[in-house]
Amino acid sequence: MPAHRKGPHLWLRPERIDDAGVKRRAVWIIRDGDGRKSTGCARHDIAGAESALQVHIAAKHADASAQGGKRHPTDILIADVLTLYGRDIAPRHARPHETAIRLTALRHYFGAARLNTINGAACRAYAATRPPGSARRELEDLRAAVNHHRREGLCSELVEVSLPPRGPSRDRWLTRAEAARLIKAAWRYRERQNFSATDRKTRRHIARFILVALYTGSRAGAVCGAAIGPMPGHGWIDLDRGVFYRRAAGRRETRKRAPPVPLPLALLAHLRRWKRRGQRFVVEWNGAPVTSVRRAFAAVTSDAGLDPHEVTPHVLRHTAATWLMQAGVDLWEAAGFLGMTVEMLSERYGHHHPQHLKGARDAFGRHREAVAERVARRA
Repeated sequence: MPAHRKGPHLWLRPERIDDAGVKRRAVWIIRDGDGRKSTGCARHDIAGAESALQVHIAAKHADASAQGGKRHPTDILIADVLTLYGRDIAPRHARPHETAIRLTALRHYFGAARLNTINGAACRAYAATRPPGSARRELEDLRAAVNHHRREGLCSELVEVSLPPRGPSRDRWLTRAEAARLIKAAWRYRERQNFSATDRKTRRHIARFILVALYTGSRAGAVCGAAIGPMPGHGWIDLDRGVFYRRAAGRRETRKRAPPVPLPLALLAHLRRWKRRGQRFVVEWNGAPVTSVRRAFAAVTSDAGLDPHEVTPHVLRHTAATWLMQAGVDLWEAAGFLGMTVEMLSERYGHHHPQHLKGARDAFGRHREAVAERVARRA
């Protein structure tokens, strides 16, 4: 499928002289197939142009739906399917902005194509244009959008979306020495200006992030969004009871579970000290919560002599799970602490547990002892 075909999108028509010799300003135009529609918005009014595009897409979808009843996939635009999903389902996702980005990538590729063009070959062609991890996640959104469209009674046929195979699960975790190097690199970093180090310690918030992520096994989003004390719209840490409420009150539970977790005493002492110094969030910059640590974390990883492509913020969660298994913690208790199922914990991290396959291992020892006993009796 050609990647250049697009759905409705904006195009800035440059300044021009019309047939009457009048100079016309640059204006944003909505291109939709062979049609063009002026938004009336000047070059600088990007927000107004984007708003006009959304109105156009919504009106187009409403017109298509108004035809009534179920339609055949040959009569349905993929862009309309994605728009319906973006309107009905995506806003309820835990990270709707990320969903919107994925839907935009799908819309740009499939463009004005019809729903009947979706097949295994088309999905593989799409996956070939995208990074492996992104391709599968985006096609999962496409599958969800197609299924939602059909459940709404708008499609007469079942359309299957083929997903690329999952990539191998990452088994990278940090040793305690590597974790110490990471924290040290973040804590001691000094901002450089004109090739000279200053007194500004601009990565200490990353050291705090690493500590909390390591010792609670929490995902990066839960750590970055957490407040030290109750705060609407945020997960929070109860310093009196020593509990980290990773999910904000009122936010629905997703497959990525985030149950409350008791805090290790050493970490709780750090948090109480940060609170006394005026800190309101676990990871903050200039008094505001940090929404993403990806770029700064990559810089700290490089400073610590580790590979930033290999050691990402999520590796801290892998590390917490691995350390719990190496310490011999009960599988059920460790799974509850991490917010994952016992089955997943056992499958991905169980081999680190000292009791892993202990019965099978000991069976060989018992066999050897029995043989030695029989030999001794014969002697």
